[in-house]
Amino acid sequence: MVSQITRGIKISVLTSFEGTYFKNYKIHFAFSYQITIENHSKDSVQLISRHWEIFDSLNNIEIVDGEGVVGKKPVLRPGELHTYNSSCLLASPYGAMKGYFNMINFTSTKNFKVIVPTFKLCVPFAMN
Repeated sequence: MVSQITRGIKISVLTSFEGTYFKNYKIHFAFSYQITIENHSKDSVQLISRHWEIFDSLNNIEIVDGEGVVGKKPVLRPGELHTYNSSCLLASPYGAMKGYFNMINFTSTKNFKVIVPTFKLCVPFAMN
């Protein structure tokens, strides 16, 4: 698990290899990840959007921007957390993801970015 705190918002990530799949006549490596967002600040916040940079060892980079996470824009009061699961396909057995969440602080009404730390995606049978 990797974790990082930005402005009192803690992001923790767990990853798992789910298997290989054929798509468009190519093999793909499927990974799932679980993200937990914890509000350790004194203010209520809401996740508005996300930005991902997805890398694989073949030097492919995919940028993904979108509203919320898995169709939700969670509001977190102080001490609350939100956990969600998602997945991605890579063209190689090694990769990584990083990004950020755009959030709004309800007390100051200001937008801010919460960093999602870089997390590795690696098939277990390919590790030394």
